[in-house]
Amino acid sequence: MGVEPELKLGAGSALTRAWGGAGLRLLRAEKQPLCRRGSSLNYFLCANGARQLLSRSEQGTRSCSVCPRHPRVKVRLVPRGASMDDHDPASGCLHEKKKLPAFTWEVRANNRSYHMQFKKKFAFCLTKKKYAGNAIKTAKYNILTFLPLNLYEQFHRMANVYFVFVILLQTIPEISTLPWYTLLFPLSCLLTIRALRDLIDDIGRHQSDRNINSRPCEILSGKSFRWQKWRDICVGDIVRLRKESFVPADMLLLCSSEPSSLCYVETADIDGETNLKFRQALPVTHRELTSEGSVAAFDGRVTCEEPNSRMHSFTGTLQWRGETYSVDSERILLRGCKLRNTDICYGLVIYAGFDSKIMRNCGKIKRKKTKLDRMMDRLVIIIFLVLLAMSLCLAIASGFWAKTFQEKHTYLSALYKHTAPAKQAFFSFWGFAILLSIIIPMSMYITFEFIYLVNSFFINWDLEMYYAVKDIPAKARSTSLNDQLGQIEYIFSDKTGTLTQNIMSFKKCCINGTVYDQLVYQAASPDEEALVLAARDLGYVFLSRTQDTITISELGVKRTYEVLAMLDFNSDRKRMSVLVRDPQGTIRLYTKGADTVILERLRSRGPSETFTERALDRFAEETLRTLCLASKVVSEAEYCEWSRRHQEASILLQDRAWQMDSLYEEMEQNLELLGVTAIEDKLQDGVPETIQLLKLGNIKVWVLTGDKQETAMNIGYACKLLTDDMEILEEKEVSEILEAHWVRNSRSSRKAPGSGRLSQQHPGTSCHKKRALVISGDFLDKILHAGEVLMKEEGWLWQWLPCRRATDSQEHGSLVEKAFVDLATSCQAVICCRVTPKQKALIVQLVKKHKKATTLAIGDGANDVNMIKTADIGVGISGLEGMQAVQCSDYALAQFSYLQRLLLVHGRWAYLRICKFLRYFFYKTFAGLMAQVWFAFHSGFTAQPLYEGWFLALYNVFYTAHPVLSVGLLEQDVSAKKSLEFPELYAIGQQDELFNYRIFGVTLLHGVSTSLASFYIALWAFNDCVGSKVVGDYESFSVTVATSALLSVLVEIILDIKHWTALSFLMVTASLLLFCLFSYMTQSIDAFRIAPAVFRFPDASQNALTDPYILLVVLLSLVVNTIPSLTVRSYHAITGRHSIQQKICSKARRELEPSVELRAHVHRGSFRRRSSYAFSHQEGYAGLITRGDSLRTKGTCATGGLHPQGTAPPSPSCHGPSA
Repeated sequence: MGVEPELKLGAGSALTRAWGGAGLRLLRAEKQPLCRRGSSLNYFLCANGARQLLSRSEQGTRSCSVCPRHPRVKVRLVPRGASMDDHDPASGCLHEKKKLPAFTWEVRANNRSYHMQFKKKFAFCLTKKKYAGNAIKTAKYNILTFLPLNLYEQFHRMANVYFVFVILLQTIPEISTLPWYTLLFPLSCLLTIRALRDLIDDIGRHQSDRNINSRPCEILSGKSFRWQKWRDICVGDIVRLRKESFVPADMLLLCSSEPSSLCYVETADIDGETNLKFRQALPVTHRELTSEGSVAAFDGRVTCEEPNSRMHSFTGTLQWRGETYSVDSERILLRGCKLRNTDICYGLVIYAGFDSKIMRNCGKIKRKKTKLDRMMDRLVIIIFLVLLAMSLCLAIASGFWAKTFQEKHTYLSALYKHTAPAKQAFFSFWGFAILLSIIIPMSMYITFEFIYLVNSFFINWDLEMYYAVKDIPAKARSTSLNDQLGQIEYIFSDKTGTLTQNIMSFKKCCINGTVYDQLVYQAASPDEEALVLAARDLGYVFLSRTQDTITISELGVKRTYEVLAMLDFNSDRKRMSVLVRDPQGTIRLYTKGADTVILERLRSRGPSETFTERALDRFAEETLRTLCLASKVVSEAEYCEWSRRHQEASILLQDRAWQMDSLYEEMEQNLELLGVTAIEDKLQDGVPETIQLLKLGNIKVWVLTGDKQETAMNIGYACKLLTDDMEILEEKEVSEILEAHWVRNSRSSRKAPGSGRLSQQHPGTSCHKKRALVISGDFLDKILHAGEVLMKEEGWLWQWLPCRRATDSQEHGSLVEKAFVDLATSCQAVICCRVTPKQKALIVQLVKKHKKATTLAIGDGANDVNMIKTADIGVGISGLEGMQAVQCSDYALAQFSYLQRLLLVHGRWAYLRICKFLRYFFYKTFAGLMAQVWFAFHSGFTAQPLYEGWFLALYNVFYTAHPVLSVGLLEQDVSAKKSLEFPELYAIGQQDELFNYRIFGVTLLHGVSTSLASFYIALWAFNDCVGSKVVGDYESFSVTVATSALLSVLVEIILDIKHWTALSFLMVTASLLLFCLFSYMTQSIDAFRIAPAVFRFPDASQNALTDPYILLVVLLSLVVNTIPSLTVRSYHAITGRHSIQQKICSKARRELEPSVELRAHVHRGSFRRRSSYAFSHQEGYAGLITRGDSLRTKGTCATGGLHPQGTAPPSPSCHGPSA
């Protein structure tokens, strides 16, 4: 056979030398993988296209193991950017810093004992199994870890740490004001309530894990298959799958019941695509594994890369019977795929459980905190520091006062013999710290949790979000994030199953200038199937197909067409063609594809073509997915010449793809337009209206999908996310904008040397035109890996960009990220296509990181789980793709349209209620309890309480809690109908208008002023004179201040309640009645007689509040405290500031804006129209059909021996696209 030639080439480069033997086929170099450390991989390809990969020890063999009669070509691949000399054949190492994947994962079929012996370190000196089991665990806790882990998480809240600190102080008798257990009880209640909430959420995760792990499957055990559970699967097991079942682990397809061991899978749960994908077993396993016995005897060994999150790539080899075969992603069935149109298949488990690719993309469960939660943590720290500062100042004053008093009253020195001023100051410090600690009451946090819980019930009980068709109500799975629903700035949505129904409906067609409607047929299948079945309903029935023929019944007449060639689809061509010879012997070319490529290849343009273009515009306005159909007659001589050149091009070793595309282009000219088909990819009900409302509410919607760009853009137009007046920025335009951004920043840096950073000029922000961004996952990867997208072929720009001076590569990467995020957020819409689950989460994380924005992610499948976990709010759709997204979500809905009510109504109300609750809880606390500080100035700074102990204990629990609670539960500024009618009102939450540091400062000053007025008006009155009943004692003074402060707080809340209900009135009334009741009970003379140390104010309220003079003092305090609030409210009412009603009236007076129309804004005859084309194919189907791999011979079954006993082989069928 001669000396084996060697082809040495770089990845993506042309072949440097070709072997002169005829009939050789060579796969493109850039598609071949590299082994660990850059070692050469030696691929041998024969004329039949068989491919295998050999290790170094097997390079000496000459014949192809797949086709022994054919010679081989050995190809050495070198990574991009490395010279041929960089590779050292002896060491197998490439002299570059980039770390390539390690191929150290070895799987042996039917050999569990081999995998059990391997361990790996995971923490300190602990080890675990290298090969994970297939059981998954998404729950956070178990019986042993729940208590310590939950307590650890809860004490991340600064308030809980603060309360423990106060309790510890109360255990010291010298400074204690209350028994320590009286404070421990409410803290224990608070921790228990939150722990139970977390436990309930985690029980749901346990149930979901149990359901998934308990799914049945058939695992090879010995010589036969047995029904077991998913959790019983181990790496190396062989699993048998049946039609419509889910793939339980990442598996190497060994064989199937289909011809050539094809296997059809639906990957909607992984990448969002509804069209079926085919996977094919290696020819050697297809031929050899023809019975259960041969499968049981299979002892192949797979060597591949370690488990990773790359969904669309796999590199490895299968070694069996002394030969080595290449394995790529086309041979792999991923966990989560659904088996379709395939009766039986067998797979070898490669990655199980958390090592599977979909689980590697799921991410970890993170404790989510709202913006208000994080702000409250910071406020607790601020208040605590202020409290300590105040206590320190009062303690110092106490020391000086004690010293002055002792020096002035020396005759009392015996009483102060053991009390030095410094000692008194020390104890006073801790006494004031405890006395003022009630400024942050535990009751606020307990009430907080109750409000969250009840507002969650309101969501669950909302009949407007109940989906009667499937009996699915809305569900608030998390009870602590409701207020964040009112602050969402960005929504990241999946497409398939979230915006769409996964249902294709054939709607219309235009044939020879006449539009026909077809509104009856529906099918839950891809659009190509919809077209074929719709044709059947019109009398053109697809009967059968062989490798060379297609048989069709045309209005009852059976006709057979000979297939001469298929011109395959790819994303650049946007079309697919078939050359056939009809029964009369005429050769015809039939082409289908995008209008933008079909119309420019027409032979002539007449009235029919013009009318068809108008029909295309109308279909686009109705957001239908269109395909243009065209044909032409090809002469016998033209076909023979073209066929000869086609055969020559198909065996080229260099530039084969380019030559084939050129031949296709040559054939697909001078076409005659047949017509247009229009298919509706059904949206869920109310999706366009919901997106319009969200956009009016200043919420930006991004679509993140694993589907193709054309399909995603078509849905974008259908749901009104994209409009025809938008400038669509695709990858080329994004590259140019980012490149110009870097140039602009480089000049700024040169003008200001030493700045050390790029100036923060946002890319493209000066342009006010509506723009939308459409990019792919691959492009996103380039952007996020140190700005590779800017590295053009010339490479000169990268040489002088200022970012090159950045020594910190992480900082450089962050600048690139920020530039991209700035560009994306300046657009009105963003669509990311072909993104993996991990990339979805990365996009969400980038927006959170660089824009500090509140995000919401919504999806329905396992591919959305990571995104849902990463976003501030995760919403799961109870859709067609299972319940994985729901189980990991914070809120569960049945329809995307319910999102408008969840955010614009419940979210806005919850934010309003929580903010008002916080404002008035802080206000009433400061107003009532800051008087303790003022009293210290008149009591010798002795930390003596001003109020009765029972008043302090009941003030936040009974006297003022109920009105504030009613605000937190029932407050509304406008009705639900008005909230949806005027979505602009939602912006107040996005801008943190209702509670922020400024509002807190105003609330603090308001409370302090109320306490000052209440205290000093009473002090002035009591200093001036006494009442008719000689009421001038300490107890009466305390009651007067307390009553003034309490009534001022209640009046303030009454003034601010916008939505009065019977419960609101009852709550305010109850506060007054409870104050009177408990004052009578705790200040009765009988209680004093029983426990004088506990009930120290006998008849104090009765004596004080029955004196008209005291009542006038209380009334005066109430008026003084209320006038400022009334003045501010009157000013706002006059000027219209912050008036919700005025905003509504203002918008109602404005002329209604015209609805967005999806109409082309270019001349009818122009080919620059916005195409509504969308194609469901993937590249490679044409070759699959012409090779006959997908076709089954009538009356035979390709792998009939693989059918289990009692299962009949499938009837002869054809699985392939129509043309």
